[in-house]
Amino acid sequence: MSHPAKRPLVLIDDEQSFLDLMKMLLTERLDCPVIGFSKPLEALAALPGLAPGVVVSDYNMPDLDGLELAKRAAPLVPDTVFVILSGRDLAGEAARVSAVPAIRSVLTKPLTWRRVAEEIIRVWPAGAGAPPALR
Repeated sequence: MSHPAKRPLVLIDDEQSFLDLMKMLLTERLDCPVIGFSKPLEALAALPGLAPGVVVSDYNMPDLDGLELAKRAAPLVPDTVFVILSGRDLAGEAARVSAVPAIRSVLTKPLTWRRVAEEIIRVWPAGAGAPPALR
């Protein structure tokens, strides 16, 4: 039986070792393509062509923080939702977070791959087909 191709998951984190590890773990354990970017501006330019179901982005990055990235990207990929990862509590950024309805979750590091995967599955948009399943 043939299944339609799943929309990809996009990971964005300027810390290359974290990005590589998370990409490897999620690729092995979720049944969807996983694409990683270490430069937020490159990711922003690529997102419309990728049409991801979910974008998981670090908050603290050079050139463009994760909230600004989501704000700029949301109109370009209207059926995509965003999860922001941060090494600090973003309670002080609540107004900025709530100003971008496409941001569905903010998770605080340190995180396990399983917690990130479960959140991706939980927020996967209805219009993106069935959410990926854990393998």
